[in-house]
Amino acid sequence: MTAVTVFIADDHAIVRDGLVAHLSAQADLEVVGTAGNGRDAVAQVRRLAPQVAILDISMPELDGIEAARQIAAAQPDVHLIILSMHGGAQQIFQALEAGVRGYLLKESAGRELVEAIRVVQTGRRYLSPEAAEIVTEYVGTRGSATPLGSLSRRDREILKLVAEFAIQHGLTTLE
Repeated sequence: MTAVTVFIADDHAIVRDGLVAHLSAQADLEVVGTAGNGRDAVAQVRRLAPQVAILDISMPELDGIEAARQIAAAQPDVHLIILSMHGGAQQIFQALEAGVRGYLLKESAGRELVEAIRVVQTGRRYLSPEAAEIVTEYVGTRGSATPLGSLSRRDREILKLVAEFAIQHGLTTLE
């Protein structure tokens, strides 16, 4: 079996090193590169063409959401995951709109990150339970200034029911 190639971008060297060590311990994952800022991440992902890129949101020079947007536009075959301490609904929706396939909070990393990599590399989406809960709560609000403002009332109801079903049944992948 060929290993899934992974790229890691985070502005904290200790986080990058820890992620490299954790992911390298998995027989089916191979870390092919790292970056400490968003601009380097975009350039290296273009050069290395990993199957999965893990991006932090808060990075110098170019934030993770904009880096994801640029990578998704240039290399749609690279599956993107945001791993961030930012768990606000705005960040999650912005990341999904930018082409991100997975979103995890750093507090839920570890084994869950390995699962997320395996899921998104197959083309499916992955939201950590915490991110799914945030989305569900946010869908319950009706502010027209939200990313959901353009959805009809029925569309919001359906989205909320899907998210609630996923949480109740412990589902963390969306196809």
